[in-house]
Parts: sequence; C-alpha cells; structure tokens
Amino acid sequence: MNSNTLSPAPTKNKKLIFWVEEVSAMTQPDQIIWCDGSQSEYNRLIHELVEQGMAIPLKRENSYLFRTDPSDVARVENRTYISSLKKEDAGPTNNWVEPEELKSTMRELYNGCMKGRTMYVIPFSMGPIGSDIAKIGVEITDSAYVVTNMHIMTRVGSKVLETLGETGEFIPCLHSVGKPLKEGESDDGKWPCAPLDKKYISHFPEERLIWSYGSGYGGNALLGKKCLALRIASSLAKEEGWMAEHMLILKLTNPSGLRKYIAAAFPSACGKTNLAMLVPTIPGWKVETVGDDIAWMKFGADGRLRAINPEAGFFGVAPGTSEDSNPNAMASIKSNTIFSNVALTADKDIWWEGMGTEPKFPLTDWHGKDWKQGSDQPAAHPNARFTAPASQCPAIASEWEDPNGVPIDAILFGGRRPNTIPLVTQARDWNHGVFMGSIVGSEITAAALDLKAGTVRRDPFAMLPFCGYNMGDYFQHWINIGKKTSADKLPKLFFVNWFRKKDGKFVWPGYGENSRVLKWIFEQCEGLGKSKDTAIGIMPTEDAIDLPKEVSAEQLKDILAVDTEGWLAELKDIRENHYPIFGDKLPSELKHELDKLEKNLKS
Repeated sequence: MNSNTLSPAPTKNKKLIFWVEEVSAMTQPDQIIWCDGSQSEYNRLIHELVEQGMAIPLKRENSYLFRTDPSDVARVENRTYISSLKKEDAGPTNNWVEPEELKSTMRELYNGCMKGRTMYVIPFSMGPIGSDIAKIGVEITDSAYVVTNMHIMTRVGSKVLETLGETGEFIPCLHSVGKPLKEGESDDGKWPCAPLDKKYISHFPEERLIWSYGSGYGGNALLGKKCLALRIASSLAKEEGWMAEHMLILKLTNPSGLRKYIAAAFPSACGKTNLAMLVPTIPGWKVETVGDDIAWMKFGADGRLRAINPEAGFFGVAPGTSEDSNPNAMASIKSNTIFSNVALTADKDIWWEGMGTEPKFPLTDWHGKDWKQGSDQPAAHPNARFTAPASQCPAIASEWEDPNGVPIDAILFGGRRPNTIPLVTQARDWNHGVFMGSIVGSEITAAALDLKAGTVRRDPFAMLPFCGYNMGDYFQHWINIGKKTSADKLPKLFFVNWFRKKDGKFVWPGYGENSRVLKWIFEQCEGLGKSKDTAIGIMPTEDAIDLPKEVSAEQLKDILAVDTEGWLAELKDIRENHYPIFGDKLPSELKHELDKLEKNLKS
C-alpha cells in the first residue's frame, strides 16, 4: 500500500499510471493510496471512519452503520448522463450533453476537489478475476466509504493489477464527493457531498469512461455497479456481441437432482432479490443464488448463453426485508455488513420498517434523532441499504464464481401489474419474447405524483435507467442475439406477474410460493409441462401448477385467463404512448409482433 504521492505505483501499466497522475494533478489530493484489497486495509479504513464519526459500530460482528446527507439517499436519474458523441446514440430515454461541454463543466468542479483528502486508487474486477466474461475497472475516489463498499461489492486489489499487466485494458472510473477541505478542516462526522445541482454521474461510452461528482451514495459512487456493469457494459456488449442485463440469476434443482439456470429482469420493487434467494414451498425443490441484480451473458463454445454475476456482494434495499420475505438475505447480513440510513436500536442493532420485529426503544432514526412509535416519518429511509458479501448467503450456488458462467435455460420478464398480465406466459419464440421484454412495466399508484394513477410506467427489460445507448438499438441488439445461435440453444422466454389483485387484495401469495411457477417453467424447459396455446402465448393448463393452500382453482383460473379487453387496451397504450418514443429505431420485428398479437386477440 502506498500512502505518498511520490511513492511508486504497484503496476507497470503506463496507461493507468498516466491516468492516476493526470487525475492527481487536477484534483490535488493530500495523498494517494493504491488499494490492495486486503482485510487489513479494510479494517484500517473502517477504524478511521469510526474515529471520524462517520461510521457507527454495531453489535453485529464487523458491521457498521452510516447516515448519509438527506440530499444523498438514492440514484439521481435526472443528473445521470450518457454523453455519446451523437445525441441520437444516447436515445430518447437518456439525458445527453455533448462530451466536451460536459467534461469542461466537470473539470471545473474536479479542479482541486480532493484538497484536504486522500485519493484512493481501486483496481477492481467485475466478475471472477481472469474470467473471459469479466472486465477490469479502476476507480479513483476520495471516499473511504466507497473503498470499503467496493471491497464487498467487487474483487479489489493486487490480483486485479497482476491480471491487468503492463498493457491490459481497464475502464477508468473517476469519483469525488465534491467537498474539498481547507487546511485544518474536517467533515466533523457529517456526510460529505455536493448540492444536487452540482451532482453529475456521467458516462462516455465511446471512451469507456465514467466520471461521477458530488454524491457518495451507492449507485452514484460505487462505479462498478450500475455505471460500469450496466451503462458502459451494455454499450460494450452491443459492440462485442454479448449481453449486460439488469437480471438476477438463480439455480433451480428438482427432486431428481436435475438443474436449470434462470435469469430474470424485474423493475424495482418487484421482488428481484427475493426471487434470487427464494426458499421453495414445494418439497424436494431447491433454489440457489448465483446473482441478485446483474447478469453478463456471452455465448459459450456450445452455442448457449452463459452468465456470470459480475458482482461479489449484495447492495440490497433494507425496508421490507424480513424473515418472511427473504430469510436468506437476513442470514447474509448477520455480520461483515455495511448499513446505510437504517434505524439504530438501543442495543446498537439495526431496524427498519417491514423487518417483522418490534423495534427496541429508544430508537434513533436515519437522521440520528429519537424516533417514537406512530411517527408520520419512517425510522429507516425507504431506500436504506445493506452491503454484504455474496459468499455469506446460505443459498449461494457452488458455481456462483465459475469463470465460465452458468448456461441460462430461461429468462423471465415481469412487472407489478394488478390486472391484464397473467401469472405466467411463455413466448412462442425469441422475437415474441423480446416483444414481452420491451413492454414490461408497473402500474402507477397514487403515491407517484408525476403520472396518473392506473397508468403503466414502462421499464423495458428493467433497463430504462441503465441502458447506455439508444434503447431502440438495444431492442435490435436483443433481436440480433436471437440470430447468433440455433433456436433450441436459446433460453426460453417467459412473462410473469406475481401481483394480480382481486377486490384490492393480491390473489397470488408470492414469496416462496413462486416456486410453483418456477416448477412449471422448469418443466417447459424439459418439454414436460402441461401447456396450451393462447392468443397471447403459451400458458399453463388449469391443472399445470400446484396450488398453494391460499389459492382456489377458481382464483388460479382467473389469473391465468386471457383478458382480451385488457390486452387490447394494453396494445393501444403501447402503440400510442410507448413504441412511438423510439421512432425509426424501433425494430420492425417488434411492430410485427404487436400486429400479430392484435390479430390473435381479435380473431
């Protein structure tokens, strides 16, 4: 570990050394530390953060609580940019600023921004080190909080530099909290960040470059996560013929020991992490976790898509996580975990709404203030997080770090829809499945002020905030992937919806009972499922899914029915409000699927 600006770098990669020197000259830190990824490094940084009043030690072994500034609690999508050379390459769903203009603005902000601070150089690998599917990044940051989280979320340190070698390519990721310190000044235990109008999370796809300024929050500051693993990686994947997707990966094993690997793309608040760590209610069936958030998929020598989880940890939403909703997540965070913006109990443990236990009073909320039962403000911020090593998950699959990836048998798409979309539908073929993925969305509730309640907010492939280029081209990339191998080697594609309602109540119990739907999907992959062809796709027969005790045969029939009127209204919305957004970039294959579905429904 080097803690002197004049110390030699622990690498001979000239491009990396030059970049670090260039950033140092611009940001003017007090010192530079090259991170080696060791436990002693992690322990030292955590100790410093505790001493500074930034981290609160918890009763859980090696676990700590951070409280962020109230203005820095989530991703800032309106301050996130895809700065491609041409505006049309960023597309209609991304914010765009011309690259040189954006860099000029940000250089002014970066100038001297690390004064009074340490500059950390974090070499990291997204994916198992040395995997053909993995990518190397280097994040420069002035936040020790970022370094400790990157230790958990990625593979950090000396082994990455060894793999990089003297001439290896890496993705440069520059981050600053945007709060320089004057001589003798400190943060005084307060979370450092810049005002909202000075926050920038910028991506330059042609240069494979990420610049982030002003935020210390996870998705804006842990640049290996959404910035590299999705926005830059999706652009790379288009160029190189692979896939970078906002998907969980799970391993499903039947009572005979036969296994299938399933990836799934759901928008936020649709149970992605819960499904990745699901505990089946069907005897003899087993779900194991490969990844809970991101999948990188490349074709193997056998012509099948093989996926890795590029991350090494879980950055999960805490509120709502409980022993009932996700016992494996609760087990994963018993030790070695960083928490942000959760509540603190009197005995130095953590608590949040939906945890399933009563808080121990006195309770301190995420602002650091006393919290009383019945308060109109939540004790934990709704986007409070935990950062935990994936290796601690009791359900982690043995092959979760296989550098060759796992072969994907099925891909699921789904959103939160109280009506119209059935419990499960299988696509007839690849293009039909791409159509399903392109129309994913969740119904807006009265809590969202920007859209009328009851309308659908589309989130194609759950990638709307994360696609690093024009989404119309992204749809075309999916179509093109389907042409790269034979149809029998492609994953089967499914549309699921756990959120159907009747009289204001959920019909399907969800959580572990979703294993009953996974069982049918497994059987379909084996060619053994009971199914029928319908106007909207292949669906289970009424006796194809084992019923949970809370669901009657009549209720199952209702949530598996084809709602012709509802689907025609859906198609009208897609034609008038969704597909026109993409203009002439919308693939003709998707227009064809839309026409075909309408014809089926009307015949």
